[in-house]
Amino acid sequence: MGKIAFVFSGQGAQYPGMGQSLCEASAAAKAVFDMADSLRPGTSKQCFYGTAKELSVTKSTQPCLYCVDLAAARALEERGVHADYVAGFSLGEVAAAAFAGVFTDESGFKFVCRRAEAMQKAAVENPGSMAAVLKLSNEKVEELCGSFSKVWPVNYNCPGQLVVAGEPGQLKEFQELVKAEGGRAAPLAVSGGFHSPFMESAAGELAGYLSTVETGEPRLPLYANLNAKPYTAASARELLVNQVKSPVRWQETIESLAAEGVDTFLECGPGKTLCGLIKKTVKTAKVLQVQDQETLKAALSGLM
Repeated sequence: MGKIAFVFSGQGAQYPGMGQSLCEASAAAKAVFDMADSLRPGTSKQCFYGTAKELSVTKSTQPCLYCVDLAAARALEERGVHADYVAGFSLGEVAAAAFAGVFTDESGFKFVCRRAEAMQKAAVENPGSMAAVLKLSNEKVEELCGSFSKVWPVNYNCPGQLVVAGEPGQLKEFQELVKAEGGRAAPLAVSGGFHSPFMESAAGELAGYLSTVETGEPRLPLYANLNAKPYTAASARELLVNQVKSPVRWQETIESLAAEGVDTFLECGPGKTLCGLIKKTVKTAKVLQVQDQETLKAALSGLM
């Protein structure tokens, strides 16, 4: 076997009941939820029993996802599985940073709560929406975005899939252009234009907050959404601040990890979106997923 990367799920992967069986199966996972409840009472209850509507609200989504993402990684580590590299998609990068030691679990959770509030506020102030563009090259999508003042490429997911964000009216016109070019644009069920200039105010607020937070040197290579390169202790604050208003370079991140010898990717957190994106990017990769007791057992078996 080559090297292993833990990759952490992003916003949109949440679902009611997430994390409950994982919490019951692993003391290390339970410790993450206990920590969260001590700082934000009711977090575990929200994960386990919250409705889909409740979990779709950004200020709730992000703290809950952070817990499930980190709990899955802690459960793997508890079972003797160790990562050589880590990365996280959007919100998942915060959980990855905590797992890598840039944050403590507690300081990462406090940050993600602040991040969620700042991004939700920015989304209200600058209403936006997002759509995944399929069947067109990145270059063509970028060219089409250039025809609008408030439509931007934001998530470079995998070959043939690029998510854009923008002002709803302009985004609707953009989707018509995509169709005319032979592509397909699928609207996403999100509450804002994330990873775009619409998040500028959120980034400013987080910069002020992080200036008071102690961060540490990563204990293993942690790849950043901003540039698909490893963190350093000195760059952590800048990377985490700029991440919220800048594109997620996920395809490039996965390609970089594969070039480093990673051939096994373990998605930590709800759903299996990242597994699909990784398989489309590196077809020979082994992809496994951990979100509950059943998938934890399956992942452990798959690593043997």
